[in-house]
Order: sequence, then C-alpha cells, then structure tokens
Amino acid sequence: MKLMLAEPFKSLWAGQDAFAAVEALQGQVYRELEGRRTLRTEVDGRGYFVKIHRGIGWGEIVKNLLTAKLPVLGAAQEWQAIARLHEAGVPTMTAVAYGERGSNPAQQHSFIITEELAPTTDLEQFSLNWRQQPPEPRLKRALIAEVAKMVGGMHRAGVNHRDCYICHFLLHTDRPVTADDFRLSVIDLHRAQTRAATPRRWRDKDLAALYFSALDIGLTRSDKLRFLRIYFQRPLRDILRDEARLLAWLERKAARLMLRYQRKYAPGAGS
Repeated sequence: MKLMLAEPFKSLWAGQDAFAAVEALQGQVYRELEGRRTLRTEVDGRGYFVKIHRGIGWGEIVKNLLTAKLPVLGAAQEWQAIARLHEAGVPTMTAVAYGERGSNPAQQHSFIITEELAPTTDLEQFSLNWRQQPPEPRLKRALIAEVAKMVGGMHRAGVNHRDCYICHFLLHTDRPVTADDFRLSVIDLHRAQTRAATPRRWRDKDLAALYFSALDIGLTRSDKLRFLRIYFQRPLRDILRDEARLLAWLERKAARLMLRYQRKYAPGAGS
C-alpha cells in the first residue's frame, strides 16, 4: 500500500482509513464510471479535485490492449507525472493526497487529490473567437511561446500527455491577462506516461493532438514557426531541414483527426 497525505487531508483523516474517507467525500461529480469517479469538493473553503480509481477489470484491460491502447490502471500515472513536471519546472497541478492499494492491476483501488486551479479558463475557450476577433498580437505570440516552452519541457522531462489539447492548458484569470503578465498550467494528466526519456512516437502523438486542437484558432505560418523554434530550442533552418518528415506527418495527422472529429460531431452525425 502507498499513501501520501498533506494538509488539510492529513489532519482531516487522522486515524481513519483514507480509502474509505475518500469514497465518502461529497461534491460536484464530473465523471461517474464503474471504475472511476471524478468530483470537486471543498475543505475549509478551498476547492480540490478528487479522482478515484477502483480497478477496470481484466476484460477492460484486454480490450484496451487488443485495440493497441494502454489502459489507465489507477492514479499512479497522474501522481508520477505531476511530480516529474514539478521537478522540471513545468507549471501544473499540486497533489495533496495520493493512495494506492492492491497488487491486482485489474482491481487496484487508488486516488489522487489536487488543489483546484481557480479562477481559470482553458485555452480552447479563450481562443474560441480568435478567427473572428483576433487577439492582441503580442499576447498571442506570448501564449504560443509559453505553450511551446511547457510542452517542450514536459517532453524533455520524460512525460508524454496522451491528451495534449489546448483545452488542457489553463489560463489563470485571478488578474488581468496581458502579454507581459499571465500564467498557464497543464492539467488532466491521468493518462500521462513518465519515463527517463519520451519516445519519439509518443512525443509526435502529443504534437499532433496539440496541433489538431489549434487548427481553428487562426494560426499563421509565423505562429507555427514560433512554436517550433521554442519547442525544439534550435534554429529554424535546422528544424525545417531535420524535422521535415515530422512536420509533413503532423499536417496529415491533424487533418485526419479533424475529419474524424467532424464526422463524429457534425450536425446529424450518427443519426
């Protein structure tokens, strides 16, 4: 069994079974599945997000593996990713409680609690009308540079996200957002993988997902080149030469993802 409790949960659950205590937490439920529950709760007036994993069963594990998907077995992946990103200086959530018990991967009981990041808005919402109402150029350039820095730092730290969309970058709104003063945090790391080094395959999947999620916000060629220069930390001439195959693949992959998205969510789809 593994257990880490920081305040306020260390005091709140003193002398209790932490796994029973986390199951008893009440609040706004965001996801309720057979094997996973996500909710927001409050303790002493502060908000926290709670993710509880109860095991997904061997059937689901086999199903994932047969479709070439890596199953999420518990809260450990998010716990490890958060710790690694903090070490690397990549802004993300702060975990205040984590627990894991059970050696059977299909029935493992685990949880993670993170401090709520509020007030915030995600970059998908923030950029929703950029095509119709372009943002202040300096702010747009600064946000692109910061996302590139964060994703590059994440990958160099051996973490790949597996849900690397702009909606998972939170822009803090506790003060006016300007090109010279803003703060971003990357969230939703429950599928993230942590290794000594990020494999190229998984790095490229993250980049394709990120590019796909930004296709409709009016990025220019200069915007894309700015991202590449900061992400790779190399001269543009070298990047365009050495990463030509990757860049061509990203265009094709993002286009396929967009087509799949439109087929699934277009009006009348599936009717």
